[in-house]
Amino acid sequence: MKKFFTGMLFALGLMVAGEVNAQTKIGYISSQEVVSIMPETRKADSLLTEFRNALVQNATEKQNAFYAAIEKFNKDSATLSEAVKVVKRTELTKMGQELGGEEERIQQQLQQKQQELIQPINKKAYDAIQAVAKEANYVFVFEKEALLVAPPAEDILPLVAKKLNIKLPTPGANQPAAKPATGGKP
Repeated sequence: MKKFFTGMLFALGLMVAGEVNAQTKIGYISSQEVVSIMPETRKADSLLTEFRNALVQNATEKQNAFYAAIEKFNKDSATLSEAVKVVKRTELTKMGQELGGEEERIQQQLQQKQQELIQPINKKAYDAIQAVAKEANYVFVFEKEALLVAPPAEDILPLVAKKLNIKLPTPGANQPAAKPATGGKP
């Protein structure tokens, strides 16, 4: 009798576990794809391009000023005293060093601006994914790029796009997708 009771308890446990497993909804999504189809991303990319152009223009102006200062120094050096030449050379060296670090400063400023612009977009996408998962009773939602095999029916991208009021691009359309503004060099 004890074996029968233990066997029944075990079978009942398996049935309950099977029922819980059958009710567990697992979905996946490409968060990069969500961010790339958001209109805010295109606007952020546009703002980042404008910012990059302004930084490059500023660097070009500094470079032109440096070259003009060198040219002026070379032109006037015959009439300058040795002490003035030393001071001017020191100034030119300092300008050259500052100009040498300009590219690195531009990259740092671009990365900072990119993070500033993309952070609210990522938060909005994350919040939409969370809301869809809760509304559609998904227990787990994985990043699509981490999965080797996944059924198409469990991709929650269409649900998230609907939540964000975004029309998904039609597959196969020759519509250039906006590059996600996440990480990497612009």
